[in-house]
Amino acid sequence: MPSTILDSAIFRDIFTTEAMRNVFSDGNRIQKYLDIEAALARVQARLGIIPQAAADEISRHCSVDKFDIAKLKAQTERIGYPVLPVVQQIVALCREGLGEWCHWGATTQDITDTATVLQIRDALVIIEQDLAAICASLAELARRHRDTPMAGRSNLQQATPITFGYKMAVLLAAFVRHRERLAQLRPRVLVGEFGGASGNLASLGKDGLKVQAALMTELGLGQPEIAWHTARDRIAEAGCFLGLITGTLGKLATDVKLMMQTEVEEVFEPFHEGRGSSSTMPQKRNPISSVYITAQVAVVRQLVAALLEAMIEDHERSTGPWEIEWIVVPEIFMLSAGALAQAKFLIGGLQVDEKRMRANLDITHGLIVSEAVMMGLGPHLGRQRAHDLVYDVCRKVIASGRPLAELLAEEKEISRHLDRAALAKLCDPANYLGLSGEMVDRVLALHARMP
Repeated sequence: MPSTILDSAIFRDIFTTEAMRNVFSDGNRIQKYLDIEAALARVQARLGIIPQAAADEISRHCSVDKFDIAKLKAQTERIGYPVLPVVQQIVALCREGLGEWCHWGATTQDITDTATVLQIRDALVIIEQDLAAICASLAELARRHRDTPMAGRSNLQQATPITFGYKMAVLLAAFVRHRERLAQLRPRVLVGEFGGASGNLASLGKDGLKVQAALMTELGLGQPEIAWHTARDRIAEAGCFLGLITGTLGKLATDVKLMMQTEVEEVFEPFHEGRGSSSTMPQKRNPISSVYITAQVAVVRQLVAALLEAMIEDHERSTGPWEIEWIVVPEIFMLSAGALAQAKFLIGGLQVDEKRMRANLDITHGLIVSEAVMMGLGPHLGRQRAHDLVYDVCRKVIASGRPLAELLAEEKEISRHLDRAALAKLCDPANYLGLSGEMVDRVLALHARMP
């Protein structure tokens, strides 16, 4: 039976998605090897390097359903790499020795790296779709709650008022940047590899670069300017990109967990019967998606560090760091896909309690707007005197539990400049939202311009 979280019959669709599992499945990876071998044969036949009959015969057999996977497993364990066993099976399937033209001038890492890039290309399509969906949900929340006041928080303490739309727009802006990063990295990352043993295409002589260019065109990938067998920044960049995305998802999950606390209760994850239930406490409604996201992004972060370690490779073909990528690239993508799926569900159905947000603004009896009062008094008393005077009044609010506006009005040095109506206005959190709404509008405009 499956043994890991990512292929568990129970947990797999919690921690990743079927679509991303399929991208990094054995069958898809082998098919990518075969697609590359078939494309190589076709372009070499067009260039007159191998017989057309050989290219036709090789292409005819490059389908994973024709392959003996048990035999491929045994040969890979014996040889140490899967590409040669794949080529051997192609050769055996072809008639009249035509298969001997397969893999002409290539090396194992050419096929493996290019297959990895093809998998990454497919995976990034899934990531892009998830990012677009999350952006759409965040934009809707930002738009709907553009002017919904709530407490901004600093060091887990109430700071100054903001709007919930502003809070969502901060996240939306980050995801818009992630979508921009994705567009920018594709030309750098989606580049194939075909260089032969040491990367200089010596096995194909003067035809090497022609074959390389034609192969990459055939596969829809960029042509490398030089071999990158041991220059792994392309693969590392893809992993770091997912590290950035999941970092933002972790911030989202953390905020939702904190806002779901019993003492706060400003938002809730989408409700389904039994979701988030406790086995012993019937009243509990746990932040399930946020919890999973927290775990997923923590592991992705560690795997990205391993991917950066894999960049330190020796000479023209490495002894071990390359294989780190085999382990962590699929896991980074699969865990990231799982975190994105949880975030899509969470944001798409987030429940917002506007009344509780307003009530929480009042729990400090007006202290959350002490900065507003200080700034209002500043022109009359000077900033420092206003600060010290309001500070002293705030201590009285804490000690007595009386409203800030009342105690301010009792201070003669204050009431000489501001009457009760003016103080009440300063002490209304809804009047101290700064440019939250305008900033929300700016982010929504950026989102609207995304393709």
